[in-house]
Amino acid sequence: MLVIKRRDNGNWEPPGGVLELDETPQEGVVREVLEETGIHVEVEQLTGVYKNMSRGIVALVFRCRPFGGVELPTSESVDVEWITPEQVSERMAEVYAVRLLDALDISPPHVRSHDGVRLAFARQRSAL
Repeated sequence: MLVIKRRDNGNWEPPGGVLELDETPQEGVVREVLEETGIHVEVEQLTGVYKNMSRGIVALVFRCRPFGGVELPTSESVDVEWITPEQVSERMAEVYAVRLLDALDISPPHVRSHDGVRLAFARQRSAL
């Protein structure tokens, strides 16, 4: 799995970013991965939707197939690496590790919430 070590905070994360006004989610994935890693990808499938409950940010995660380019650090990343599923949990915070591990699953997309660090569990509704 392709990951970056962010220049701004030193954390290992999947490549990603904010969509431009005039681009589709798939176009944004292709652009962001290339900008942050030097790798050209083709989007295959949406694998998850993740909401940061404390900031109101929704992230869409797609499984992609690489087809060219060379891994290289950029203005946003100090390192770019291909890692194994076993290395994901060792290097990343839970909220990012789960996104990569969910992408290995061929089931319908996962929908999860988190607080920016840890996954949030479904709230219990009180009986009326």
